[in-house]
Amino acid sequence: MRTTKSLCPECLAVIDATIIERNGQVILEKTCSEHGYFNDIYWSSAKQWERFDRFWHDGIGLSNPNVKSDGNCPFSCGICPSHKTTTILANIDVTNRCNMSCPVCFANSSTSGYLYEPSLSQIREMMNMLRNERPVPCPAVQLAGGEPTMREDVVEIVKMAKDFNFTQIQMATNGIKLSQSLKLCQDLNAAGLHTIYLQFDGVTDEPYRITRGYSALHQKLKAIENCRASGLNSVSLVPTLAKGVNDYQVGDIIRFAVKNVDTVKGINFQPISFTGRVNKKERFEKRITIPYLFKLIEEQTGGEITGNDFYPVPFVVPISHFVAVEEGLPNVEFTVHPHCGTGTYIYIEKDRMIPITRFIDVEGLLEHIDELALNGNKWIDRSLGIGKIKMIGNLISALPKFVDTSKAPKSIDVKQLFINVLKEGTGEATKEFHRHTLFIGAMHFMDLYNIDLERIKRCGVHYATPDGRIIPFCTYNTIHRAEVEAKFSIPLLKVRARS
Repeated sequence: MRTTKSLCPECLAVIDATIIERNGQVILEKTCSEHGYFNDIYWSSAKQWERFDRFWHDGIGLSNPNVKSDGNCPFSCGICPSHKTTTILANIDVTNRCNMSCPVCFANSSTSGYLYEPSLSQIREMMNMLRNERPVPCPAVQLAGGEPTMREDVVEIVKMAKDFNFTQIQMATNGIKLSQSLKLCQDLNAAGLHTIYLQFDGVTDEPYRITRGYSALHQKLKAIENCRASGLNSVSLVPTLAKGVNDYQVGDIIRFAVKNVDTVKGINFQPISFTGRVNKKERFEKRITIPYLFKLIEEQTGGEITGNDFYPVPFVVPISHFVAVEEGLPNVEFTVHPHCGTGTYIYIEKDRMIPITRFIDVEGLLEHIDELALNGNKWIDRSLGIGKIKMIGNLISALPKFVDTSKAPKSIDVKQLFINVLKEGTGEATKEFHRHTLFIGAMHFMDLYNIDLERIKRCGVHYATPDGRIIPFCTYNTIHRAEVEAKFSIPLLKVRARS
């Protein structure tokens, strides 16, 4: 199906890899001259792979990359000129301290033996670097870790992000401190935090006993309750998905979100990645891919939601094209690899789940939007605003062709709502859209067994580091994290001696 480059999971040598179809699955094969042959399930459905592959878009990357030369992917990450996607979401690890010890975690000071905690000035420099990216400044930042709330100055860090005018400020958290302090939730909301990215592995205690070591559900529920009470009404549930642990609760997690849609606005399923050495039998038995998640969703929602309701991240690139022409400025483009992540929106009507794909021809609509963007520059007269009016007018008049009102939710006027969103862009119309919808997505992070360097070059989720680099998510967590943290860390023995 395709050739690419990958890494030997033993020695990290860059080696050739082939992506093939076998028995309806997509398999990645590679051979290291020293350590032999490896293969892994890339996607468990070749049919869905091909459907997603149609929406491949390459971006233009950064015009001011921090690394001046390329050709040494993935070890020259910084970002280098060969990277094709701008930073859509930046992670900043503000600490590796945590009040939990989870075996599925990327980072924890208690197991690493050192404290990694950038100073406020270092964090400010990282945010400044992200906002100075060109041609499009990084629009969104996520405070991560470790557990960000372990820092007493976490509210100050959120205020700093707001001062840098990030349009989306998120925090990834286990929710423990949020469950313990309504005031912390209120302070974070007042400081400008937009979204809580809440670790949420299931709706019963069993998954938490396995993945977190104790029954943590009550803390998750209390954290959501405190977010609701404080006005932090954008919580995204983040289940780390593992076979035999919580894969049987996918449907229940979705239904839980539906019942709490006033505060829970999204779910981002994250199939577990394998760290360390894992034998082939165990990997094949436990590997969860995006199409396997589709199967779980369809089975556990009784077909209310299916795999065909989902689209890859770059599917929405035409909207970026439209906005860029409309505003006359470069716009962030979601040109990530089509097999990295996926999502859909679900309308909620009296606990009934209606994917927007059931009443909107999303493919036809996005094709039309892209055509308008291609023709837009011919119409644009910036001094008069004629082009913008013509583009929006054309889109509004065409909208009824793509909306089947007989299948749409009855509680809202879908066409009018979309017209208002198109006219206003952001504001009350967009808020109204989100009041009625739940986002369901998934991001399948790579490990050393299934790593594909073509995906790395198109990654849009990056880490900012204190040494002035911007590193794609999967290479940071498989290759660069230990080196960066060691460079900017203090041994725990020294920390304890000081205290």
